[in-house]
Amino acid sequence: MEESKRQKQVAALLQEELSDIFRRLGFSIVGKGMISLSGVKVTPDLLEARVYLSFFQIDDKEAMLHKIEERGWEIKRELAARVGKQLRRMPELQYFRDDTLDYVYKMEALFHKIHEDDKPKPGGDAPAGE
Repeated sequence: MEESKRQKQVAALLQEELSDIFRRLGFSIVGKGMISLSGVKVTPDLLEARVYLSFFQIDDKEAMLHKIEERGWEIKRELAARVGKQLRRMPELQYFRDDTLDYVYKMEALFHKIHEDDKPKPGGDAPAGE
């Protein structure tokens, strides 16, 4: 089922405000790593929002996700203060790990390996006719 215009508007608003809140609370840059919001999806009744987080160079991603969930009340309180006038009810926030970057890195490594395997080796057999 396709998202309605209102779902997309609310999701965009939540993503923008949550990105700013994460930056302010210090979740954007953690040690040598970085966390970014890769997307927000809102249910048709606008009562639940799935927040997808992308982790870059963070060793224990599950622990970091748990830490964010523990501070969820603080994040939600600040979000409610920012968007409370625009929404009748504040959606319940659910956090999920977006592993798209991990998948991209694995695919790039596979393509690189395939490309290296296909290169002719020096001193190897040359194709006939050359």
